[in-house]
Amino acid sequence: MRILQLIDSFDQGGTERQALELTRLLHLSGKHEVFLASLEADGVLRGSIADLKLGEVPIYPLKSFYDLNAMKQLRRIVHHLRESRIDLLHTHDFYTNIFGMTAGLLAGVKVRIASRRETNGMRTGGQRRVQRLAYSFAHQVVANSESVKQKLIEEGMKAERITVVHNGLNLERVVAPKNVSRDETLRTLGVTDPSRRFVTIVANMRHDVKDYPMFLRAARRVSATSPDVSFLLAGEGELQESLKQLARQLEIEASTFFLGRSENVAELLSVSDVCVLSSRAEGFSNSILEYMAAGRPVVATDVGGAKEAIVEGETGYTVPSGNDELMAERIISLLCDPAKARLMGEQGRRVVEEKFSSEALLLNTEALYERLLSVRQLAGASPPSRPRAYGVEL
Repeated sequence: MRILQLIDSFDQGGTERQALELTRLLHLSGKHEVFLASLEADGVLRGSIADLKLGEVPIYPLKSFYDLNAMKQLRRIVHHLRESRIDLLHTHDFYTNIFGMTAGLLAGVKVRIASRRETNGMRTGGQRRVQRLAYSFAHQVVANSESVKQKLIEEGMKAERITVVHNGLNLERVVAPKNVSRDETLRTLGVTDPSRRFVTIVANMRHDVKDYPMFLRAARRVSATSPDVSFLLAGEGELQESLKQLARQLEIEASTFFLGRSENVAELLSVSDVCVLSSRAEGFSNSILEYMAAGRPVVATDVGGAKEAIVEGETGYTVPSGNDELMAERIISLLCDPAKARLMGEQGRRVVEEKFSSEALLLNTEALYERLLSVRQLAGASPPSRPRAYGVEL
């Protein structure tokens, strides 16, 4: 197959990392000719695919879907899809779904696959309507959890048009170097007291949906009973200053460390005793998989696909969104029983190895690709005659 993966950017986000990991796996399998394109040129993950020698990565910069530049970029990508004889186009988020599925339809790409990686909390009503139109141009929509699939069904999509492919994790990403001691790792994080215990959250600070205030309220409760615990917050975004202010108001500023973007997640998790996610909505959290793969017990809000990863009472706990009191109780129970916490972490690692590895991601995705291409070929799919959009021949 000649496959094009279309991503929004090379920024360090869960969607981008998953899409690039899939690109890498497909390319290294040697079975396919893999192409990559993006709506933005830059981002810290750009270097992660440099060794693949994928050739030129075309960029289609957009500021709006409704201006002349959007028409220009649409013409460019339609030409690229035809010129490269792409068999299958896979888009991965809101913006690429709309842009890519429209282009794929106009170019007559045999198989068009969109994605949904969220339940609620991220899109306006208008955005949801436009995305539903884009989904109608797709042959299949990949949901990254059963929870997301159910949300799509509630929105009116037929179940047979949705395939669940859970996120996959490269386990090497969370293996800390053996030659770096715990004390050294803590010093690089700016923590000077190695005798403390650590509760960690890894999530961006760009969206309210991550609900860091819930985490900080739970942290205050934990501090009241366990003053030797510090809290490590790994993430960047425009909400950081308001969250620092909230930490001061809650009087936990001295034990709260805002680390910014985590460049070395393996080292960070290696010094963590309990790992937490406080989101109000998710699709399927990469952070939860990373916590489990690193052998750490998890306390997370019961949103999205959390319960599809966390085995309640065996690899961690889920709590209702917004319930910082119960979250704090679960965290404290794990801090008070390190043997149980260690066993939970070990079981979590096994769950990720068995169900959520990179290998599982590749196998499940390839099976979907092959099934859809086979169906389209049997149906005799052929590119449409020169379609027009807004009166312009493409």
